[in-house]
Parts: sequence; structure tokens; C-alpha cells
Amino acid sequence: MTEFTPFLSFAGGTMIGLAAVALMAVHGRIAGINGILSGFLTTQLNQDWAWRAAFLTGMVVSPLVLLGVTGQLPQISIPSSPALLAVGGFLTGVGTTFGSGCTSGHGVCGMSRLSARSIVATLTFMATAGATVFLTRHVFGG
Repeated sequence: MTEFTPFLSFAGGTMIGLAAVALMAVHGRIAGINGILSGFLTTQLNQDWAWRAAFLTGMVVSPLVLLGVTGQLPQISIPSSPALLAVGGFLTGVGTTFGSGCTSGHGVCGMSRLSARSIVATLTFMATAGATVFLTRHVFGG
């Protein structure tokens, strides 16, 4: 059973929203990790590369900050094989390429700008996630 954590979820969502607004206000950029990472990998060393590096570093280092504050790392359980994770990662990459962005870019930033493309993309993500959970838990017995 999945643990219900409304206060932690609200705090996390608020921090993601504030980070997205800050990135838009300071750099005029969308906080979609797909675009940030691809720009980081293809941009030469300049100011644009620096904020991307800082953003990605923050994503990697933040669990270590949590470790320093609470004394423990987040508990993560991945009940899948490495091969299945690799296939899922590949399919996610293909989907973000064809979908012109990732869940964070469309769901947080695109919907807040009332982008029709992002609203449709986010509805598609959510419907697919719901169908996947239903099939996994109730049809395939996972």
C-alpha cells in the first residue's frame, strides 16, 4: 500500500513550483528537466551552461542535504529488474522527444502558462499512469 503524505507532498510541490517560478523569473527558462539536461549536454561552457549545471547539481545533491538535516537518506524501493528499468528509461526518453518535453516541463510549467499542448500532454501522462497502476495491481497482480 502506498503511504499517504499530504503535508510532505504539499511542501515538495510548493518547492518545485517556487523553483520553476524562480528559474522563469531569473533566466526566462522553463524548468523541464528534459530540456535542461539536453541543453547541458549540448551547450558549451558559458552562462547558459552554468545555470543548467547548478540545477542538475542541486537535483543530485539534495538527498545529501536531507541526510545532513535528518540523518537518513530517503527510502526508495524499486521492485523491478535493471533490464526493465533500462527499457522504461529508453521509452521515457523516446516519449519526451516525441512529446516535446517531460512531465515537469508540461505539467508544472506548461499548464501554468495555459499551453493547450501541455494540458493535453499532462492529461495523457496522468491517464497512462492511472492505466498502468490499474493494470499492474489488478490485472497482472504486481
